[in-house]
Order: sequence, then C-alpha cells, then structure tokens
Amino acid sequence: MTDTPHHDVTGRGPVLLLHPGGSGHPMGLGPLTERLAQRFTVVTYDPLGLAHGRLGQPVPEQRPADWSEGARRVLEAVLPEGESAYVFGTSSGGIAVLDLLARYPGRLAHVVAHEPPCVTVLPDGQARRTELIEQLDGPGRPPAEGASATPFGVFLARVLRPFSAYAPAFTPPPARLTIAYGTDSRGQLLHRTAEVLAERLASACVAFPGGHLGTTDHPVEFADVLAETLRSSARTSA
Repeated sequence: MTDTPHHDVTGRGPVLLLHPGGSGHPMGLGPLTERLAQRFTVVTYDPLGLAHGRLGQPVPEQRPADWSEGARRVLEAVLPEGESAYVFGTSSGGIAVLDLLARYPGRLAHVVAHEPPCVTVLPDGQARRTELIEQLDGPGRPPAEGASATPFGVFLARVLRPFSAYAPAFTPPPARLTIAYGTDSRGQLLHRTAEVLAERLASACVAFPGGHLGTTDHPVEFADVLAETLRSSARTSA
C-alpha cells in the first residue's frame, strides 16, 4: 500500500504495534524494540514520518484521531488475515492508542496505554492541563520547522495542546485495555491521571519500571513487564 503511514517492522511472533510518545519520533526506543522483537513482530509507527526524512517539513496541528487512523492503516498493511494485534503507546502515543481502541476495536487483542497525559479527566483537569502546558512550553521553544527543527519542537507546537485536551469517552471491550504508569511517577500528576482513567474505563492499572520515560530509561525491564502484561491478557481472554 503506497499510502501506508511510515513504520518499521522487526522480530517474529504476534504483531505488537508500538506507538512512540512526543511527536511520534521513535528516537531512543531501539533497546526496547530489540528486546520486544525476541517475542513479537514489533511494528514501530512513525505517524509524522519524522524518522523517515520529514523532520523540518511543515506539520499541521495534530489530533488523536489523525494518529489512530494512521495506526489503523498500518495494521491493515501488516496484520495477517484473521489475526489481531497487541498495541502499546506511551505518553501522546498512549492517547492515540486509546483513540484507536475507541474507534477500531475489531482487530486489537489488547491495548496498553502508558501514562497518557489526558489530564482533563481529573476533577481539576483544566487547571492541571494549563499547568502542564506552561511547564513544558516556555520561552526558547525549539523550532518545529526548518533545518534546526527538533522532534520536541514539533511536539510542543503541534501535538501538546490538542492531545492534552483529549478525554476518552467510550466503553472498551472487557479485558482489552491496561492503563500503565511508572513506579517513579507515584504521587505525580500522570499517576493520578492513570488511576482516574483506569477507573473511568473499568480497566486494569499496572505499574511499569521507571517514570514517564521508562521506555528509554529501563528498556529491558520495561519490555519484560509489557510482554508479561500482554501474556496475562491472552490467558485471561482464552
């Protein structure tokens, strides 16, 4: 399919779609992917193509639905007939995979959303969202376009605001969603968000190694907990 969004495939086994956070650039996820590829066919989705030569080109404001639609198209291209996929997303990628599950649950075996920053689900969510944006997007923002563009600049300019406004409002299929948070995030904003979100969506809430950047700070341990979470979900649904 020539219009399939940018992605990379490695490993063997059940399909696991990996959705990076931030601007969707998979930088730093090599060790995590390598570990997971021992057990899964890992499909790393790059929604804006930033790791495939598009960094520096103009990017319109993004929506979770943009990324979940792209993820659906990637799965259509890589999933064998009659099979379903595991899906993992972290941070903004966690929001995208929640939207994917809401819109296209049919071929998803299990979804793990790690610290999705949809803080408006909290009772004081609008105030917390304002604080989050102010903490991240201050003076000296890196550029989102041109030769000096950075993935973080793209995230701040085109992703942070629309994604942090996302509030899931759907009923996931039973036992098909896990909300994850980092052990180092306990007591912090995104831990509280994860707990409220898991309660709202009647899903499991599981601790993963590290904090918000556990995928890069503790890749081997993180991959092993993710693999066990997906194995447990398979046993539960069997």
